[in-house]
Amino acid sequence: MGNAEPQSILPETARAADLLLWYDRMARPMPWRVAPKDRRAGVLPDPYRVWLSEVMLQQTTVAAVRRYFVDFTTRWPRVTDLAAAGDADVMAAWAGLGYYARARNLLKCARVVANDLNGVFPATEAALRELPGIGPYTAAAIAAIAFDRPAVVLDGNVERVMARLHAVTDPLPGSKETLRALAADLTPSDRPGDYAQGVMDLGATVCTPRSPACGICPWQSPCRARALGIAADLPRKTPKADKPTRYGIAWLALRPDGTVLVETRPERGLLGGMLGLPGTSWTDTPPADPTPPFAAAWHDAGFEVRHTFTHFHLRLRVRVTRVPGDAGHGYFPLPADTLRPRLPTVMRKAFDAGMAALAG
Repeated sequence: MGNAEPQSILPETARAADLLLWYDRMARPMPWRVAPKDRRAGVLPDPYRVWLSEVMLQQTTVAAVRRYFVDFTTRWPRVTDLAAAGDADVMAAWAGLGYYARARNLLKCARVVANDLNGVFPATEAALRELPGIGPYTAAAIAAIAFDRPAVVLDGNVERVMARLHAVTDPLPGSKETLRALAADLTPSDRPGDYAQGVMDLGATVCTPRSPACGICPWQSPCRARALGIAADLPRKTPKADKPTRYGIAWLALRPDGTVLVETRPERGLLGGMLGLPGTSWTDTPPADPTPPFAAAWHDAGFEVRHTFTHFHLRLRVRVTRVPGDAGHGYFPLPADTLRPRLPTVMRKAFDAGMAALAG
């Protein structure tokens, strides 16, 4: 599969058992993970915690997720607790983690599980994929990790490990199904949950994107890319098109009591359902003469906020004003000293720029 050298160059064949031996010694401690020794002692993973961690980890790093996961599971220790939480509370707790559609789907899924499934997550990939916000990868991860089903878990780490192990030189994303088939061939029926976590750990800690530590890899002998001297070059990727740039304006109004006027963004679209400063639409050219959200002595903060989303760059001008306590009908005031943690990242940047301008 893919452009690979003949199997004859390999001294041996990769075995799942070798990876599991490595994982037993080197598994990373995670607040959502049942360690291998605990699993052998009969401790079972909590599907709620596995699901929550996998949703949080989409497009995000382990380091970024840890604090959010602990906060969520402290406040809402069971899926029924999360299902009963207020939308605004959950969206505020998610602020800063990014990809906010995940938070909206998180609540939808929790409520389906709590109300329609008696608080019990289904164990099969097919049934899991029927739930809001759960796609093929997340369904496979939950089935494997929470229920020990031999599902093929294919994230970026696993793709990299498979591409190097088999010297697949065809670029991603075109080679994804080839890599999935190779991963499926290696997935064992014994301890598939630990195996799935082991491959992901291997990619995150040893078979890293740059300078892979081949000398300590449990699959160093059967690795074709290592034998060919091309491990660091794989996986290859089709070049992405340049991201477009969009422009907008955010408006920060500060009242004498220290509150800032904010709005809840529409449910659909980027940052849907999140708190935010009033603002213009984000367009392909800078707004020429935008209408403020309400009449006031607005002035430019002198800062341009820059932020990158998945599909575009955003350049946001910030305009600020001080207003009397009765200004800004249609918006609601929140204390500036507690507002910042509740804002999504781009709005935090705008808030910081605006408050700095007003302080100056």
